[in-house]
Amino acid sequence: MRDFDDRPAPAPREIGTDPHAEIPVPVTAKLSKKFYETFGEDVTNELVNWFNAVDATYRADLRELNELNFVRFDAKLEQRLAELDARWGSKWSALDAKLEQQLAKLKAEIQIQLAQGLAGVETKLVRWLFTFWVPTAAGIVATAGGVVALLLRR
Repeated sequence: MRDFDDRPAPAPREIGTDPHAEIPVPVTAKLSKKFYETFGEDVTNELVNWFNAVDATYRADLRELNELNFVRFDAKLEQRLAELDARWGSKWSALDAKLEQQLAKLKAEIQIQLAQGLAGVETKLVRWLFTFWVPTAAGIVATAGGVVALLLRR
């Protein structure tokens, strides 16, 4: 038996086994005085006992029928829950596959944008490199030329 509550499930019991829930009530507690006078004490008591036996038989049959119906209901419920679990499982699998596909697509787009951004940064760095080193190299060459010219004059 499934219980979708957080508390522990009650112990399973058969229908009609709780002694407090069922109190046997005789169908014919007492017949009229005239009935007793007409048929006599023995026949009337036998008739009352027979009515009570028939009632007990019908109650037992009804209890058995209810238990069978409950078993069928429980089996049907378990089957439907299993089908529901399978259906949700397939939907979750499809959703997971779709999510994985979207994540892969997003990752590829991010990699492309990152590569383009790094290429732009690389171009700017090369430009700044030449902008910085060409004047520096020209200054070094001019200084070296000046030092050579000074040394050659002597």
